[in-house]
Amino acid sequence: MGVPRKLASMDAQPADDVALDAAIARVEQELGRLFARIRVGWREAAATVHPDLQPLGYQVLTSIATGKATSAGAIIDRLQTDKSAVSRQVRQLEEWGLIESVRDPNDRRARLLVATPLAQERVEIARSRYHDRIGERLRAWSADDVDHFAELIHALGA
Repeated sequence: MGVPRKLASMDAQPADDVALDAAIARVEQELGRLFARIRVGWREAAATVHPDLQPLGYQVLTSIATGKATSAGAIIDRLQTDKSAVSRQVRQLEEWGLIESVRDPNDRRARLLVATPLAQERVEIARSRYHDRIGERLRAWSADDVDHFAELIHALGA
């Protein structure tokens, strides 16, 4: 005797669900490949700034250089990493003359991290190389496709 029709329909996924699951698996796989490529890009960019700079240090430095995070706490929040890792990177960046700690003009008790001119120059070189690489790939797409891609990435990250 076969499986009752009602139970068989509960066990079998509709074709649309199977196709969606396969598409989701493909997205996960492609995101993994993209993230791996991004990590390689960070390593290359870090080496452009300083031969011993780690990718996390590069992220810390660019957060400071772009003004998106100018305190250790803001960097920790932005990068979602632990305090000790950020402290090590900040100390190293200071030793290499890439950042300075200055008194916050709005709160004399607080310190701000600022990128030195040397760091600004090297970060700009690293970022321009990265932008050239990604721009080369995206310029083959239409402006509408690039906009749609940006919207999809934003929706996924929301």
